[in-house]
Amino acid sequence: MAFKDVLLQISSYPDPTPVVAIEQAVGFTAALGAHISALTFNIEIPSTKNVLANALLDVPGMAAAAQQKSVVNARSLVDVFESVATKRGVPHGHFIESSTTSRLAAIVTEHARMHDVTMIPVSEEVGFQQFVAECVLFGSGRPAIILPEAQKKCRSPSLDVVGVAWDFSRSAARAVADAMPILERAKTVRVVTITREKKIDTKRSGAELARHLALHGIEVVVEEEEAAERSIGQALGDFATAHDLDLLVMGAYGHSRLRDFVLGGATKTVISHPPLPVILSH
Repeated sequence: MAFKDVLLQISSYPDPTPVVAIEQAVGFTAALGAHISALTFNIEIPSTKNVLANALLDVPGMAAAAQQKSVVNARSLVDVFESVATKRGVPHGHFIESSTTSRLAAIVTEHARMHDVTMIPVSEEVGFQQFVAECVLFGSGRPAIILPEAQKKCRSPSLDVVGVAWDFSRSAARAVADAMPILERAKTVRVVTITREKKIDTKRSGAELARHLALHGIEVVVEEEEAAERSIGQALGDFATAHDLDLLVMGAYGHSRLRDFVLGGATKTVISHPPLPVILSH
């Protein structure tokens, strides 16, 4: 199934999503020949009932100013998004929801269920956007593309060179299946297995995946990367840089403990500090 309906979640509070991340998302969508919808928020900040704090700090005034800032940012972000999408000739729409920060991730997840894939920009500093990404990954039933906000310029939107992080797991198999529309369009697909941390039959595993993808018309290069003293996440980042990947495909590991997410090491690294755009599936 092709990706035809893409969702882009953009942050209006506390800091707006950088324009380069919006350009990246629209560029990817153009390469996929899909429709893209932007989702952003007017943030509602509940008033405090602390009389002393209200008197000393004017908390209601501060809350009102923050809310107004999010409204202005949301409108500005939508204008930028529409301008970029129009310039690229990408069909598009947008949603502006009103919500507290406590409900925001759940609303994004609800929207994600009705789209083929959701793109979520995340900053260098671990914060709220990473939490949104986790909720979408483990709650929507759909894949997510994590976009690094830190990039100084928009990477190639062509999706010509794509990597697959392969460890013969259920999550990796799910990610490959979900990313098939991207893999079929790529000019070069590199399947990499990071060795040492996980003991699997990498030769049989990689060869079997290559056979499977060949039946879909996808020729791949199967490689192994020795982790050495690096974590899997770090090794994948180094591999992506060395081969100038446009996108990395990988499975997401995690489970719920007392309604909090406990992430696998590589998943946590990629969501917290994505070295490049990464499509994750659970």
